[in-house]
Amino acid sequence: MEVLQRNPACSQEQSSMKETVGAVSGQRLSCPNHEGKVMEFYCGSCETAMCRDCTEGEHREHKTVPVKDVVEQHKASLKKQLDAIKNRLPQLNAAIELVHEICRQLTDRKNNAVSEISNTFEELERALLQRKSSLIGDLEGICSAKQKVLQSQLECLLQGQENIRSSQEFTEQSLSQGTETEVLLVKKQMSETLKELASQDFPLQPQENDHLDYMVERDGLKKSIQNLGVLITTCAIAHQTVATGEGLRHALVGQQTTVTITTKDKDGELVKTGNAILRAEITAPDGSFGEGEIVDNKNGTYELLYTLKSEGDFTLSVTLYDQPVKGSPYRVRAVKPSDITHSPDDIKRRVKSPSSGHIRQKAVRRPSSMYGTGKKKDNPIEDELIFRVGTRGREKGEFTNLQGISASGNNRIVVADSNNQCIQMFSNEGQFKLRFGVRGRSPGQLQRPTGVTVDPNGDIIVADYDNRWVSTFSSDGKFKSKIGAGRLLGPKGVTIDHNGHLIVVDNKACCVFIFQSNGKLVTRFGMRGTADRQFAGTLDGPHFVAVNNKNEILVTDFHNHSVKVYNSDGEFLFKFGSHGEGNGQFNAPTGVAVDANGNIIVADWGNSRIQVFDSSGSFLSYINTTADPLYGPQGLALTSDGHVAVADSGNHCFKVYRYLQ
Repeated sequence: MEVLQRNPACSQEQSSMKETVGAVSGQRLSCPNHEGKVMEFYCGSCETAMCRDCTEGEHREHKTVPVKDVVEQHKASLKKQLDAIKNRLPQLNAAIELVHEICRQLTDRKNNAVSEISNTFEELERALLQRKSSLIGDLEGICSAKQKVLQSQLECLLQGQENIRSSQEFTEQSLSQGTETEVLLVKKQMSETLKELASQDFPLQPQENDHLDYMVERDGLKKSIQNLGVLITTCAIAHQTVATGEGLRHALVGQQTTVTITTKDKDGELVKTGNAILRAEITAPDGSFGEGEIVDNKNGTYELLYTLKSEGDFTLSVTLYDQPVKGSPYRVRAVKPSDITHSPDDIKRRVKSPSSGHIRQKAVRRPSSMYGTGKKKDNPIEDELIFRVGTRGREKGEFTNLQGISASGNNRIVVADSNNQCIQMFSNEGQFKLRFGVRGRSPGQLQRPTGVTVDPNGDIIVADYDNRWVSTFSSDGKFKSKIGAGRLLGPKGVTIDHNGHLIVVDNKACCVFIFQSNGKLVTRFGMRGTADRQFAGTLDGPHFVAVNNKNEILVTDFHNHSVKVYNSDGEFLFKFGSHGEGNGQFNAPTGVAVDANGNIIVADWGNSRIQVFDSSGSFLSYINTTADPLYGPQGLALTSDGHVAVADSGNHCFKVYRYLQ
């Protein structure tokens, strides 16, 4: 291990201090300004000792006192400062010991890994040699068996050849040289032999083949070898890692409780990979221990799941690499569900009904890199309501169960007014501009419009849930075409990706369709279920969709309480979110949008709030909606001037909030 070198300048300074202290303790010092004069006075203004001549000279206007009168005071001050740094020594000693131990463990782990790598490749080498020997042995056996068949055939053919030649020579010699009597005797003797040879069945066709090759799939094998083994590590550290969620304070007896853990590095930056070694230990009031379950989301966040069996105050300790995370241990109070008085607002928080009372929003400041200015604000959440438009009704500017919402580049906000079977358009300032759509099941008519988006040409794309197709209208509301008839069962969320493809979330079929602009199907992915590639729901599946700057597809999985991210071909990348009311948790997410920095904005329907996450799905903050609480928000969008527009379905209006990126 490398030995740390002391700073030479620091050593010289300490030596000088030691000399000064030695001089003070051993003898009275002479004044450097007046030779032979003893420094026996002290100037408080200049904080220096001096001789009598100095007090009458340059320090004559200063208050000076005899050194002996202030020395005890300064000794006490120095002793106090000395005690303060002495008290830090145990901390430094412990830190040094801990760092040394981590260095030792790191070296041990490296050596163990080197040993495992060596053992693995030695085993593979032995396996390769064994396989080589086996293949050569099999090759020899196959060749020998084939040779045996061919040799037997060859012996039969050679014997036949010899019999025919000898009979031929004997008969021809008798015919050319024998007497009449000898010919008659030969005929009697050779006739049967010649007849037998003429009719004998010889194996004239090969009884084996020469096919004996060796084949190996080298490219795949080389690729497997090149990718053999994975080194697993993270840069996560405990004192920067945070745990969030109500499960750090409260739990219901017998019900699973969830806490979200977000790992961070030494600079407080979010770690984007999984595999960190986390442990959660729960201490019961009687002193017994239990462990929580850690679920790795593979994106730097983890879910801690635990269930308490009895009432009381528990201690929850969360450690990362055996070190406590920030704030750990936590005190958790467990109560019986029957002891909780449910208000109407509590009941409405369930998935079957969104929360009309606003979930408490913890003030969380977004990273400074997200702001256009470094100016400090008084409110840690800088978002606020700019305006709201609409009440319940059927007239212009009124809504009945509005669902999707979108924004166009020409400063327009477009709303899918589902139960009024129409689309309404407003300016970015909330002024009514246009309404179109009539109820019906013919092309150009609407039967429960849910999702809406605006393409780069300004055309308005509408997901028509009950007509089971997606309609395209011009910017002034004229019908142009429809897509997906015969394929879609219940389209809801729609958006356009960077390739100009139309992405449609089929809420009823629990899948996502990708179409070309002419309606040709590109691909389809997803099915009903709880796996990563699947979407939950019986009558109500995935809801809305957005595309980020990497052309990745983000889908809100309503009943799985998560947002799932796929590449442009529909391959699953990662997901984030879990069921609950804590930071980063959802109670049935709906609308989703992505800002210019890649941050993800999600409407949390059952919790009646809007949350903001970074591009990897780590919780950042809320949008401040407390001034005019939401009730079951559905679609949301970013306007061309950078504000957040949300369809507040339960309040039959849409709202626009200031959002600083």
